[in-house]
Amino acid sequence: MSLTYTPVDEIPKIIQGLRSAFNASITKSLDYRKQQLRGLYNMLAENEIAIREAVYKDLHKPPAELMIGESGMIKQECIDAIKNLDKWAANRSVKTSIVNKFDNVHIRKDPLGLVLIIGAWNYPLNLLLAPAVGAIAAGNTVVLKPSEIAAHTAILLTKLLPLYLDQRAYRIVNGAANETTVLLEHKFDHIFYTGSGAVGRIIMGAAAKQLTSVTLELGGKSPAFISRDVDVAITARRLAFGKFFNCGQTCIAPDYLIVERGVEDKLVEAFQASLQEFYGSSAQTSTSYGRIVNKNHFQRLKSLLDQTKGKVVAGGEVDEDDLYMAPTLVLNVGKDDKLMEGEIFGPILPIMVVDRLVEGVKFVNQGDQPLALYVFSKNKRAIDYILDHTRSGGVVVNDALVHFIVSNLPFGGTGPSGIGNYHGKRSFDVFSHERSALIKTMGMEKLNDLRYPPYTEKKTRWLDWFLWDKASFTGHGSEKGAGASGSNPGGRNSSPQLPDTNSKAATAAQSENVKAVIALPENDKVSHVPSASVV
Repeated sequence: MSLTYTPVDEIPKIIQGLRSAFNASITKSLDYRKQQLRGLYNMLAENEIAIREAVYKDLHKPPAELMIGESGMIKQECIDAIKNLDKWAANRSVKTSIVNKFDNVHIRKDPLGLVLIIGAWNYPLNLLLAPAVGAIAAGNTVVLKPSEIAAHTAILLTKLLPLYLDQRAYRIVNGAANETTVLLEHKFDHIFYTGSGAVGRIIMGAAAKQLTSVTLELGGKSPAFISRDVDVAITARRLAFGKFFNCGQTCIAPDYLIVERGVEDKLVEAFQASLQEFYGSSAQTSTSYGRIVNKNHFQRLKSLLDQTKGKVVAGGEVDEDDLYMAPTLVLNVGKDDKLMEGEIFGPILPIMVVDRLVEGVKFVNQGDQPLALYVFSKNKRAIDYILDHTRSGGVVVNDALVHFIVSNLPFGGTGPSGIGNYHGKRSFDVFSHERSALIKTMGMEKLNDLRYPPYTEKKTRWLDWFLWDKASFTGHGSEKGAGASGSNPGGRNSSPQLPDTNSKAATAAQSENVKAVIALPENDKVSHVPSASVV
């Protein structure tokens, strides 16, 4: 069965229908949003076998990896959103000065409108539906564009989604580059894209023409630093899991190892033992190992392996008819090796040996910021140095990949590895607009006299005092500069000054002046009105 693409002349009608649904406030109520989230959860829970079969046909993905990296995560996102939606969507009050003390000043969480989510083939459920949880929870209407490369999953989602979600508000559009181009010609209120940096640039360029905001979940070469003090067996097991999960086709998979000299041989031996433990004598016959998604990607990976100048010390076996490539380690890979040119995105793990890890830090910093960075070490100083002197979307110490399933951690890149982040509440925030709101009373008008013309020096001093905090640090740009601690030389006075502060009579008179200026009743108490002596 082949995937049927959405006719391009139908796309404008779909978009207009979803825009009309949003304008009719169909998705606004929290009860409606929770109902749709329950529908999404039920779609996954009630169709586990069909989903398992579809994803297996696309990627030969083992059921455990499907649960860990896809369906289980999405269901948890649904549960969290339903449980917390009232709190997430509630208005949030903000601190104000006395000028707005009696006003309703808060931040609203409004939906953005009509949003577009473009998924990726390597996790064809998660990378489409996990962002959709946030978009639904936030009250948007949504166009979902599955990857056409994972065709069996796209076909199943196209069939199931209308059975569980309101088609007035949530629609799937299928297709490839042509259909996506047509989608991008239309105005959306946000675009969420997961995929390659090359396509990410196209998405961002199209969004810029419409002044549409974007979230880009991209990738990059995610390094793993290995110091010589590690527990080699544990390190190898955790790295083997992180690298060869989903046959290495994971945007945050360890892309290459930077190994401190002296431990590389033991590490290779430990890797070989781990691969034997995980997959037996042949990963090709193991039910726990996936496949490359298609022949184009297979040929790309095989070409990399053929051109490396490193030494293959584990794996290396390939079978194009089965789209099989064994978990492969390549030792003594140089910085200019073919394997080090771009993101590998497959089951090939290069090992670069360095005399000191600081050399690896310098190498990493010469390239783009990666989506993830891993450090394996018992030395806290070494760990802190690497974290303090590198940049990445996320970081994990002494493990790999596992931060992706922690919903309270923001997941996303930085620089070329991505823009924005999501998971948990942050998925809700991605698709929400923080709308500032100030609802003022019609009373207290006498206080507003301070800001109305005609302006006087006295009004200005009082308005300055009411509106702005006063600095408690020293002047001249440095806390070590001249002046006593707590003074403000060269800045504003801590409060307005009146001429006479030397007598009790003057003090009492000044107190009366304060009340006169702001028209306070005798029994009103405002805690930060200046004392009479510094009025």
